[in-house]
Amino acid sequence: MDYSIKIGGEAGQGIQTIGDTLARVFSKAGYYVFTHQDYESRIRGGHNFFQIRFSDKPVMASRDKIDILVALDKESIEQHEKELSEYGQIIYDSVTLKQQREKSYFLDIPFVNLAAEHGGNKIMANTVATGAVLGMLGMELDILLDIIKDTFKKKGEDIIKANINAAMAGHDYAVKECIKCSFSAAPISRPRMLIAGNDAIGLGAIASGCKFYAAYPMTPSTGIMEYVASKAKEYGIVIEQAEDEIAAINMTLGASFAGVRAMTGSSGGGFALMVEGLSLAAMTETPIVIALAQRPGPATGFPTRTEQAELQFALYTAHGEFPRVIFAPGTPEQAFYLTNKAFDIAEKYQIPVFILTDQYLADSQWTFDEFDSSKIKYTDYRLRGEAFEKLTEYKRHAFTDNGVSPLGVPGDAKHLVVTDSDEHDEEGHIVEDAETRIKMVNKRLFKKLPLIRKEIEPPSIYGHSNPEIVISGWGSTYGVMKEAVDELSANWDIAMLHFSEVYPLPSINKFNYLKILKDAKMTICIENNATGQFARLIRAETGYTFNRLINRFDGRPFTVESLIGEIDALIR
Repeated sequence: MDYSIKIGGEAGQGIQTIGDTLARVFSKAGYYVFTHQDYESRIRGGHNFFQIRFSDKPVMASRDKIDILVALDKESIEQHEKELSEYGQIIYDSVTLKQQREKSYFLDIPFVNLAAEHGGNKIMANTVATGAVLGMLGMELDILLDIIKDTFKKKGEDIIKANINAAMAGHDYAVKECIKCSFSAAPISRPRMLIAGNDAIGLGAIASGCKFYAAYPMTPSTGIMEYVASKAKEYGIVIEQAEDEIAAINMTLGASFAGVRAMTGSSGGGFALMVEGLSLAAMTETPIVIALAQRPGPATGFPTRTEQAELQFALYTAHGEFPRVIFAPGTPEQAFYLTNKAFDIAEKYQIPVFILTDQYLADSQWTFDEFDSSKIKYTDYRLRGEAFEKLTEYKRHAFTDNGVSPLGVPGDAKHLVVTDSDEHDEEGHIVEDAETRIKMVNKRLFKKLPLIRKEIEPPSIYGHSNPEIVISGWGSTYGVMKEAVDELSANWDIAMLHFSEVYPLPSINKFNYLKILKDAKMTICIENNATGQFARLIRAETGYTFNRLINRFDGRPFTVESLIGEIDALIR
């Protein structure tokens, strides 16, 4: 069983409400769920959709074919009718759309009239539509009704009852009228956790002890700040919506310097304003975690679409030479654990660490059984209280064997904590001499970097143990590449190499991924950008060149079928 549902309409029509609710129902019913969104940069109008795929087996990407299309506007029918599967159905409200469709796969459901009649208000048309989809699938309403009760508990019994009546009306209408519906989706097991990429980053930050988050809202990074803000009171976190990104990164650096774990986030255009602050973090050796959520540029580009075109930006931006770490999670689960690792490495080595994500991963939802909190690492690397006080002397930038100086918390002891954005001596005071400069660069860069590299995990490999064909990628391409390998393995000896710890590139001591690539007959690097930025990084750092590239840069993610088609064409 593997069904896909698409809800299409204009911004403001409640597309996300229907999609989110259905995804929660399916996850609570025990199904594996994957969702993704496509929306325009506007509050009202335009054409948007929310796509849900659910199955009794793990799913990690969207497919091209749609089994149920909920068309809230005419544009949804015009754009997506051709995507229907063999037994697919389109449900719509002919009164709202002011047109009647006669083809057998159309089902006219009076969403608005049913909402007004049974719920008392046409605003509940989306609840009717949600109930109707479940009726078409042969699912009962128990889970949906529980969600309605929980969602509207603060609005009183009358609102709850009205929405329940609306959902039941839609469900009963679909069961009665959808004679050609042949779907079957009864609950299969215990509920699963449903979480989006942005929420997983936010959850990882909270679990890592983040106590300060500053940012200026910018799609698609804003969801991280919103998630952390929703838990701020519960976990004692200070959230600051800054006046701009320059202020955001400097506030974050100030909070980190003062002794707490701190994070900021933005997208490309906002991060462009942060780069001077990034160099300040490097010079002052102040730990900072930065979420960089990619979207298509240049300039405003496609502000609500997806792309992987800021790897080079994260790698080389800011002035001067200093170590940085870049993680690029491929799933919300990886995002959770890698955010924790980002905080640990940032504080351990007193460096900036990036979490590189994109709109596709940020907004997509996945199901998991659970996240293992025992894997969360928390080590306080700072000097505090008595341990700090008993030192006979303190030098913020003291030369050490590993390049990591004691990180004292200002005000926690009699010692003065000094640092400066100019080159400085061990105590943190400005200098101009060449000898100190050389020692400080060696300390900050060359002593730390080999130790940091040892912390980087190798890419994951999935598929054939001795592959003739290797597809490789980074970040959000994980799920679609994995499903492509599953389908193509019937005819080819194929495997996937996926990098989620991108820079510094992992050494080959733990796992010789370069041998896997060199032994294969064909290697394909798959990226959501125009120039093959990760392939270029591999070539620059290792000398290895991929045989082929598959690049998509139209602002849309790969689907399973589209990627398989491109891989198959290269192979054949």
